[in-house]
Amino acid sequence: MIIAGRLVRSARLRAGLTQRSLADRSGVPQPTIAAIEAGRRDPRLGTVLRLLAACGRELEHVPRLGEGIDRTTIRPLLQLSPAERLRTAVSDARVLRVLDRAGRQR
Repeated sequence: MIIAGRLVRSARLRAGLTQRSLADRSGVPQPTIAAIEAGRRDPRLGTVLRLLAACGRELEHVPRLGEGIDRTTIRPLLQLSPAERLRTAVSDARVLRVLDRAGRQR
């Protein structure tokens, strides 16, 4: 898988490792690492995790963009007319300016 290959290559380069040194650290043969990075081999998750760990990295599970967002706060704004939204934005901008000035005075 190309994504796994890019991930492994990026982690390896950031760690300052050659494919050979990564192979020594991880126990994964260097030709296998080369094939994964080139996208010629689709590695198992365990192999990717082992390679990343050998680079001092780990795989993090994060929500996709746009997921996990509380959309309830925007619904009332969408019910306003464009003119009302503009008035709200101007009012909010004034408040932000005041807060910004107060923060700079500290």
